[in-house]
Amino acid sequence: MSHLVSKTDYMRWQECSKNAWLAIHKPDFYYSFEPSEFELALRETGEKVEGIARGLSPDGVLVEGRDEAAQKLTRKFIDAKTPVIFQPVFSKDGFLAAADILKFNTETGGYTIYEVKSSSSVKKEYLHDVAFQTSLLRRCGLKIDQVFLVHLNPDYVRRGELDLSKLFLSVDMTAQIAEVEDGVTREMEESKAYLLNDSEPVGQCTCIYKGRSNHCTTFNYSNPHVPAYGVHDISRIGSSSKKLKEMVDAGIFELDKIPTHIKLSEAQQNQIDAYISGEVSIEKAAIAGELAGLQFPLHFIDYETHLSAIPLFDGWSPNKQVPFQYSLHIVEGPGVEAVHEEFLHTVLEDPDVAFARSLQEHIGPEGSIIVWHKAFECSIVNKPMAVRHPEYADFFADFEGRVYDLEDVFSKRYYIHRGFLGKTSIKKVLPVLAPDLGYEELEIREGATASAVWPKLVSGELNDAEREKICEALRKYCGRDSYAMCAIWMELGKLVAA
Repeated sequence: MSHLVSKTDYMRWQECSKNAWLAIHKPDFYYSFEPSEFELALRETGEKVEGIARGLSPDGVLVEGRDEAAQKLTRKFIDAKTPVIFQPVFSKDGFLAAADILKFNTETGGYTIYEVKSSSSVKKEYLHDVAFQTSLLRRCGLKIDQVFLVHLNPDYVRRGELDLSKLFLSVDMTAQIAEVEDGVTREMEESKAYLLNDSEPVGQCTCIYKGRSNHCTTFNYSNPHVPAYGVHDISRIGSSSKKLKEMVDAGIFELDKIPTHIKLSEAQQNQIDAYISGEVSIEKAAIAGELAGLQFPLHFIDYETHLSAIPLFDGWSPNKQVPFQYSLHIVEGPGVEAVHEEFLHTVLEDPDVAFARSLQEHIGPEGSIIVWHKAFECSIVNKPMAVRHPEYADFFADFEGRVYDLEDVFSKRYYIHRGFLGKTSIKKVLPVLAPDLGYEELEIREGATASAVWPKLVSGELNDAEREKICEALRKYCGRDSYAMCAIWMELGKLVAA
């Protein structure tokens, strides 16, 4: 059977047409880029949420697969006017799609489409996603009465067993779909003509006009002339699309080729100047002022969390960060070696109380608490934990009052170095200030992977050796992050004292 343009193909085409073509015509190359643990976890989360949503219609029947057999079974269920079908598969005119939930209305003879998402809100990109399905089902002769997007209810609080009627919200998208359906139908034909053409599209891909973080999987293949570090890496250049487009259209990709008439922000210009000149800019007095405000004992702390779409425990709401680990390095005074404390939750039980109790045990009433990017620890983790457990509210309020964000030294541009590549993340700063403390040798090298592997750790499906391996990898990674802050603080101290 020749390739059918699926909803995934169409959505990929919208993001980057050439990337979508490569996925179809050069699958071995396209899929040679292994998805990360985080990307796999996102996929699993979507499947899990959809599976739970089926509980809203327990009498539904499931169609498995996307092949001819699945399409034949779907037609059988449609002919029988089956009330609820999960994952029915439709194809016509070279297109293919499966609906998450399809309900038959005996009074109208029509159908209602329910598209399930794991988010806690309706996102803009969902509109074309659902319109593709709606257009195809109409092509297949179905009368579509209504279209709903089903997403998780951010205000739901779990108490005991999941209450599916409150866990999910159904948003009527029928009117919005009607507004875009004709346009989407035209785009479907455009995408089919492009994607099913056997001749590879010539030239660069459309991601050439996007900042580095939004580049497609195959960007380097389609744009070999773009340097590994250049105009696409300018801080927040993706938000300055006109400036980026002007440079790209002029064939300007190297930082030292940017003409003076292109006006960039101060932060952007500082990044470029530092890279071109190789000169380091250090405002010693400003850095000394920042460090002078710290009080011993210093507590360098890093959290690891897991974003759980479905609330796992009582008192939790959807899509909240579950804090399962921290690493803490404590420096009692000048010249004193750091003492390491840590916490890792290894069972599938609510970690809140154990986490908070451990923090309270190791963080005394005196001294600064040093983090990197404090909005996460304070707003995303501590404040919600204080709401769930008011007995720790005073502790977390005191915690927040003592927090110092070490990233401020770099985000305020008191220290500018070409090696930071215009970023202020700890993984950009650390190689410059403490090059011996890398992440390359670690099993886990970034927080997204730590978040993704924790559910495996607590699943109960691993043997002791497998569990210990994950525990060790998590401890080493989180410990590296907290000690990295300590090392950066020490190096800053040396710089301002010199």
